[in-house]
Amino acid sequence: MRIVLAYSGGLDTSLALAWLQRHYDAEVIAFCADLGQTEDLDEVAARAERNGAAKVHVEDLRQEFLTDYAFAALKADAVFEGRYFMAASLSRPLIAKRLVEIAHAEGAEAVAHGATGKGNDQVRFYAGITALDPALRIISPVLEWDLHTRAAQIAFAAENDVSLPAFKTSPYSRDTNLWGTSVECGPLDDITIAPPEEVYSVTVPPEAAPNKPAIVRITFEQGVPTHIDDEPLDPVTLVERLNALAGRHGVGRIDILENRLVGFKVRGVYESPAATVLYEAHRELENMVCERDLFQYKAIVSHKYAELIYDAKWFSALRSTLDAFFADIQRRVSGTVSVRLYKGSATVLTRSSPHSLYHHDYASYEAENEFDQRAGEGFSYIWSMQARVSSLRAGA
Repeated sequence: MRIVLAYSGGLDTSLALAWLQRHYDAEVIAFCADLGQTEDLDEVAARAERNGAAKVHVEDLRQEFLTDYAFAALKADAVFEGRYFMAASLSRPLIAKRLVEIAHAEGAEAVAHGATGKGNDQVRFYAGITALDPALRIISPVLEWDLHTRAAQIAFAAENDVSLPAFKTSPYSRDTNLWGTSVECGPLDDITIAPPEEVYSVTVPPEAAPNKPAIVRITFEQGVPTHIDDEPLDPVTLVERLNALAGRHGVGRIDILENRLVGFKVRGVYESPAATVLYEAHRELENMVCERDLFQYKAIVSHKYAELIYDAKWFSALRSTLDAFFADIQRRVSGTVSVRLYKGSATVLTRSSPHSLYHHDYASYEAENEFDQRAGEGFSYIWSMQARVSSLRAGA
């Protein structure tokens, strides 16, 4: 039997690599996606080889992740429950896609992952893989094995000479990519206390941020960020630069109670400096170029799009159909927005676009124009007719 394992190099997937070989008498191929995480991927690959991987695939998927997944969500203004930019949620469909593609190329009968039964990721992997190839077997070692305590895991590793990463002293569960960092567990499970400062890794405390604000100019072309301060940048460089700049100013910290798709609430602490700034700028630019009805209706659809991403429905017909709706809007979303970064806040200062629907003469109370203010009385009379009729009926 040949299995392709989504391998992060952490404790669970290192154990899974060894466990799959023994439990299924399988040849295991390790696949690690480079999405901009902080781990040393050379060491991750070496650890997989030490643990008996038949092959190791380490792939740089950063640009594809940003272009096809994170920026798709940005163009949709999709934010789960209004606050979470879904860095982890967006990465899972890409990992699932590459798992299936590698399985086909390697002639594997099954794929595996290290997600637990309490999290969302088990559903995301299962749903994504099934959508792409329902014939592939999906194995979840953490749900099958009896290594449910740290002592049992250490004993298994010792008995089978499994190379493990250095045991961390941190009690937190952390997931990182270019679009954001998520932290859970440990002291964060007590929702009556504020997150300890130690949970944050890419942003400074807002009160410790520089006293002088930074002004950043972001240029978009058809909804996609392309320039910072008039300098053209590829997606990876642009997001890395914004992460560093906004993180220094304490921008992008989020502490929420999240309604998981598996049915219960968890506390999540997130850091998304670049995403926070890009969403703020993109939304402002979009508002400037969209008619009122379209802009307001899009907000409704954006909410649904975020749910589809979070709820493991990336490969659904509805999501791909909504992409066409958003793509049509983005044809006009080109221009430049300046944002002030200051002690945890990202505030839009200026905006410009060749497709702007803002008309200075109509908006200004000082300018003389063709707007006939006398027509306001008739408009108000007709607009309030429903209320008038209801009031008359109530008083009858």
